[in-house]
Amino acid sequence: MLDSLFTGLYSSTNSQLSITSFCISIAAALILGAVLTAVYTYKTKYTDSFAMTLALLPAVTCVIIMMVSGNLGAGVAVAGTFSLVRFRSAPGTAKEICAIFLAMAVGLATGMGYPGFAALFTVMMGLVSLLYTQLAFRHQKSAQYEKTLRITVPEDLEYGGMFDDLFAAYTKEAKLMSVRTTNLGSLNKLTYDIVLREAGSEKKLIDALRCRNGNLEISCSVRAADTRELL
Repeated sequence: MLDSLFTGLYSSTNSQLSITSFCISIAAALILGAVLTAVYTYKTKYTDSFAMTLALLPAVTCVIIMMVSGNLGAGVAVAGTFSLVRFRSAPGTAKEICAIFLAMAVGLATGMGYPGFAALFTVMMGLVSLLYTQLAFRHQKSAQYEKTLRITVPEDLEYGGMFDDLFAAYTKEAKLMSVRTTNLGSLNKLTYDIVLREAGSEKKLIDALRCRNGNLEISCSVRAADTRELL
């Protein structure tokens, strides 16, 4: 009984695509696409257009595979068409690209006539994705401690080591990332990546730094994530 759920819809003796097999494959692709979309959007920032695309992509891929099945020339033409999509779209994050590949894999499985395997694959990858998302969400709570600190100091101030005692008191880690001049070279802007010892202690640190930099501009912001790792 269980094995029958994973039997291909297209038998080896009859390669013709029937309306029943077509409808079953498309329905399975749409349902599994909705499941993938629900899993992806869990605790993740997303746009409505991407969510809709992710839900429909398995069905689109399924139809393409069913139409080009057994036709080598059509398969090569479709592969060339898919290669153009990369140059017509903006680069995405690693998670978005992985979600697109998952949706295409589900579409391939349903298009080949194996909705059972497609469903099993969706459930397995969905559970693993939810587990990793939950672990990552716990890790992201530490983001409230990771900040980018920008300090403006006079050009003649020897800033090397000047703030070390304050960083030791208020941070677990402080690393000078960049130095640039401003105001015709009369000021320097220092950028640090810091990890606070206590959440919400930015004001105490800033008040202490103001006594060292002549009450010039100081800013403390959430450390920006680098989304260009794939470029």
